[in-house]
Amino acid sequence: MLAVVGCLAEAHDFRLVALAAAICALSALTTVCLVSHARRAEGWAQGGWLAVAATAGGSGIWATHFIAMLAFAPGVPSGYDVALTGLSLVIAVALAGSGLSLAVLVGGKVAAWVGGAVLGLGIAAMHYTGMAAYDVAGHKAWDPAIVGASLALGGVLGGAALAAQLGARGLARQLPAALLLLLAICSHHFVAMGAVTVTPDPTLAVSASAVPNAWLAVAVALASFAILLLAGAALALDVRDRRHSKLEAERLHSLANAAVEGLVVCTGDTVVSANRSFAKLVGLPQAALAGTALSAYLPGDAAWLAVAGQPERPVEAEIRQADGTLVPVEVIMQPVEHAGRPHYAVAVRDLRARRQAESQIQFLAHHDALTGLANRASFGKRLDQEMRAADACGRKLAVLCLDLDRFKEVNDLFGHATGDAMLESVACIVSDELDDAQMVARLGGDEFAVLAPCDRPSEAGRLAERILEALRSGRPDAGGPQIATSIGIALYPDDAQERAALLSYADTALYRAKSEGRGTYRFFEARMGVEVRERRLLEHDLRHAVARGEMHLVYQPQTDVGSGAVIGFEALLRWKHPERGFVSPAVFIPIAEESDAILRIGEWVLREACREAATWPHPLSIAVNVSAVQIHSPHFVGLVHEVLLKTGLAAHRLEVEVTETALISDPNRALLTLRQLKSLGLRIAMDDFGTGYSSLSNLRSFPFDKIKIDGSFVRSVDSNEQTAAIVRSVLGLGRGLGLPVLAEGVETEAEFGFLAAEQCHAAQGYLMGRPSPIGQFSQHTHGTVPVTDENRKRA
Repeated sequence: MLAVVGCLAEAHDFRLVALAAAICALSALTTVCLVSHARRAEGWAQGGWLAVAATAGGSGIWATHFIAMLAFAPGVPSGYDVALTGLSLVIAVALAGSGLSLAVLVGGKVAAWVGGAVLGLGIAAMHYTGMAAYDVAGHKAWDPAIVGASLALGGVLGGAALAAQLGARGLARQLPAALLLLLAICSHHFVAMGAVTVTPDPTLAVSASAVPNAWLAVAVALASFAILLLAGAALALDVRDRRHSKLEAERLHSLANAAVEGLVVCTGDTVVSANRSFAKLVGLPQAALAGTALSAYLPGDAAWLAVAGQPERPVEAEIRQADGTLVPVEVIMQPVEHAGRPHYAVAVRDLRARRQAESQIQFLAHHDALTGLANRASFGKRLDQEMRAADACGRKLAVLCLDLDRFKEVNDLFGHATGDAMLESVACIVSDELDDAQMVARLGGDEFAVLAPCDRPSEAGRLAERILEALRSGRPDAGGPQIATSIGIALYPDDAQERAALLSYADTALYRAKSEGRGTYRFFEARMGVEVRERRLLEHDLRHAVARGEMHLVYQPQTDVGSGAVIGFEALLRWKHPERGFVSPAVFIPIAEESDAILRIGEWVLREACREAATWPHPLSIAVNVSAVQIHSPHFVGLVHEVLLKTGLAAHRLEVEVTETALISDPNRALLTLRQLKSLGLRIAMDDFGTGYSSLSNLRSFPFDKIKIDGSFVRSVDSNEQTAAIVRSVLGLGRGLGLPVLAEGVETEAEFGFLAAEQCHAAQGYLMGRPSPIGQFSQHTHGTVPVTDENRKRA
């Protein structure tokens, strides 16, 4: 009687036993790898992978059994029944496929254990069918207890193998499952072999149809070869899958790291992975984040519950950085599947830039962008509050309106950057003069307003004086313009009860300050309102006077004192308003200069005078007055050149008259303009000599061709010794400098005689001719006698 276990040491070929174990291990690893691919596949592909896995697993179980049987040499004749041997292979493949399909298609831990148990039963069914196919010259007897133990081992270890394989990816993680499947096959085989006892019987013979061991070896070799092929395919697929998974992971990590927002994948409160942006946000190395708690960076139960309770919806919270600093963020949590298991993806957006932008927008909504002062809207709100406070405590409230004098000239001459710098300087200087109860705002352009609660009007006046003195003391940059301003003051509730009226009255007082010499302040008075309204209406009409044809020129002759001949004319501007009639130049010229309408009006005068003079057969000179605004305009020289070319007037016939006040504000600019005009060939006369500042200095510095004595010095020159002395001095100065002198305002023969006696070069005044249309002087311009009523009578 032969017990198989007892004969293990004497009747078994250990080389074949080792081969059986190797084939079993290879088969188990192949089956586990193929099942892993089947879990990730879908549809028909999944069914195909399960079929291949069942073939590899069933063939491995069958080959392991029969290689181990070939290793057993009991010393009695034996063979194998062909039908049962083939049936055992089919049973192994079928039951292995059933168990694997159940574990994969149903999914979950329970299905894995049940499927593994079915696989273990398949191992047992194949084994005992194979033992039934074993034909030996003797009797076989089975121990039921050991058979039961073999069945239990196969089922338990098979279930454990598929349960361990669940979710395992990569060769290293699949080795435990493969080892368990190897133990299930081998332990079942050798335990089951221990349950059989063979008793030799010489009277029994092996069936003639039984397959000898040699033929079985060929079949086992083919099965083993198939297992090797499947194992190679499984290994190749596993390598490809690992490479693909690695590339996919690298791509996903690259995409995640490229994201501006912080991205975190976590399971529960544990961080699985985080991108570079999140690491930078919390101030930790990216590699140190895995395995940490997300709640360590998202403190506060309320914040965490808000994020978790509103998936896929943004929630504002705070992230704690490594140094403990809290950063405002927006968090969005979304469930995702990662590595075959449910996780959460958390997107974290840094809100610091947005909060800063919102703060900046909020600031700009209530402040001036250039100076940082309160804007008009904020000033209006504060004014309303201060008016209510003044009513409550019985105090007064002063509104001071500031306007920079000739600010447009600063932009035109020095550029807008200089203008902006001047506005910033004004804001700083005025702010330094105020206390906490007062405020300054920029209303727009070069307009500022100061709000100052006070008990007496004199307090507002002292504040205005301090502001004016501070602005005068402000040192401009080298070569830059000096800050000059005027201030108008209105009081609440004395002058107005409403905000709009209070601001309007302060603006009216500002206009009065400008009209009375600039650089000063004025309180509002009731009569100012009418004057300012009239001035504004006149300014409005003046802007359209040229286009409406309301402007015209008159001409006054300039006479040579020695010969009495007319040597030229001065063009004088007149405005006939459709309702007001003739408006005095002394009224509308200052308004035109302040509103910059003088540029358009002055251009018209220059074009019209040159066009008219170009038509005279006698080449008499034509003098045109030019304001300070024109002299400081960067386009004036080009305009003069264009007019001379278009009208055809010879440049030496044009004489530009400039007052000394035009030279004071910016001497360098004025000198450049006058030199450029001289280069064109025209002449330049100093008008109203003696009434400006530093006349002698100006004569030396600027390229004048003529001096015009103001009419206030010529009047009564024949009877007033002081006046006569002044005129003699000017005439002597002209002779010394080589400059001809023209006396204005000559009205009597006595005045003319004095000028002739003192050798004055030329004269102009009512005595030689009143300002009239040029047609009245055609005998001088065209050599003809004009047709007048007096000439008709003489005829």
